[in-house]
Amino acid sequence: MNHPNAHYRGRFAPSPTGPLHFGSLVAALASYLDAHANHGEWHVRMEDLDPPRCEAGAADAILQILDSYGFEWDGPVLYQSQRGTHYKQALQTLDELGLTYPCDCTRKEIHARCAMGEYGPIYDGHCRQHAACADTTSLRLKVKGDIAFEDGLQGLYQQNLSRDIGDFHLRRRDGLFAYHLGVVVDDAEQGFTHIVRGYDLLDSTPRQIYLQHCLGFAVHQYSHLPLVLKNNGQKFSKQNRSPALRAEDAVDNVWLALQFLGQSPAPELRKATLKTLWEWATDNWQLSKVPRVWGTQLDEAQ
Repeated sequence: MNHPNAHYRGRFAPSPTGPLHFGSLVAALASYLDAHANHGEWHVRMEDLDPPRCEAGAADAILQILDSYGFEWDGPVLYQSQRGTHYKQALQTLDELGLTYPCDCTRKEIHARCAMGEYGPIYDGHCRQHAACADTTSLRLKVKGDIAFEDGLQGLYQQNLSRDIGDFHLRRRDGLFAYHLGVVVDDAEQGFTHIVRGYDLLDSTPRQIYLQHCLGFAVHQYSHLPLVLKNNGQKFSKQNRSPALRAEDAVDNVWLALQFLGQSPAPELRKATLKTLWEWATDNWQLSKVPRVWGTQLDEAQ
């Protein structure tokens, strides 16, 4: 392990809804190597905020495959399912600032009433004047204005939250905390400085930055990696039934992931030991070599 640098703290935060696939490996590898190249820390967090979607045993299986692929993380693994008190405190802070309100709109009503934008239905603020909060309502955050940031790979990215997104959920109708709230609270409390993750989360980042502003948290440095696509154009994901990573394929898959990330590992490294491949990857990592756009991956990665 490299010596931790207090100025760089990164993380990999999978959801235990199934096993890791090749796309997961790309995100884990890039975040890990960038942290170590900067002599920083790399942590693992389980984003198990949605129990109905979590698969029994998936969290342990994820940690086992990370270990078998040679990943080493700093500190204990944090589980979001154990963090409810912290999320409630954040909601209380936002409520005291007058930034939240209850919403009893159903998904069907929203789709029927609201305009469809690039990122989904744009909530129209229908429930901003609610007088009371029942147990069956969701909780939304009032948004306004533009959010712009300089992504480490994608360059300048900007959204007008009111026009492009609308007031978004912090707590769902079923009482579960929303993804954005959990991510923002935990990233702040864990002291992360750099977030390296997939391009599919790029459009979520302005909402998270806005929520950071509302809660008085620091804004991180973000870098969004190109999506890993199959030859049929689908992205590698659990929803698309991408094959699970196997421990016996560690060297081959790490080599392929490095190739996808633009690091150009030598062909002979594909037949080297996992230790040798990791040493090369750590010594030669350059975020600037990662391509901005996504593309079709090699057949071997499928």
